[in-house]
Amino acid sequence: MTTEDLHDLDALASLTDRVRRRAYRLVADGTGPVGRDEVAEALGVGRTLAAFHLDKLVAAGLLEVSYARRSGRTGPGAGRPAKLYRPAAAEHAVSVPPRAYRSAAELLAEAVEQAGAEGTLHQVAEKHGRRAPAGADVTELLTAQGYAPAAAGPERIELRNCPFHRLAEQFPPVICGMNLAMVTGLLAGAGLDDEWEAGMDAAPGRCCVALSKK
Repeated sequence: MTTEDLHDLDALASLTDRVRRRAYRLVADGTGPVGRDEVAEALGVGRTLAAFHLDKLVAAGLLEVSYARRSGRTGPGAGRPAKLYRPAAAEHAVSVPPRAYRSAAELLAEAVEQAGAEGTLHQVAEKHGRRAPAGADVTELLTAQGYAPAAAGPERIELRNCPFHRLAEQFPPVICGMNLAMVTGLLAGAGLDDEWEAGMDAAPGRCCVALSKK
């Protein structure tokens, strides 16, 4: 195994601890950075223990840290900024024995781009999405596909995760179009396309697709 494989294995092994795994899930499911007090209260553990597990997740490369004053106050007397946690952008995957699926995906995406076959890819993606079970809940449907949906008001759903993030960075027109086609197909397959509509709305830190109420 390569050094990168061993690093990924160590990162994933850090989630074998039940409390640490719950802490990571709480941060990953949040709509923004999460503080130690919030994690401690949600998990029913002490603040010191919550901080210990959160910092272990940072050391493993699974979380990132930022600082902000939660009260919004500034200047003297505002207090120290709180240490906040959010999911790290880095990906971790381990295959035993090693498999190069990521490399194959990159080659295929490049071939699609060079051949100008984006239209065919998007048709296939939408067709695949239409296999979604009829009557599925929109949040559960998108969660099952790895999109990490989050309500952004009563009439909007943002997708906090792109399941194809690295490819989308390398081949944005190909992969973002595929995402849009996939989500459009999912909505149609589940019978939700009369209620929700998928559209392109790229922004840092989330998928390029968002849903809005019709």
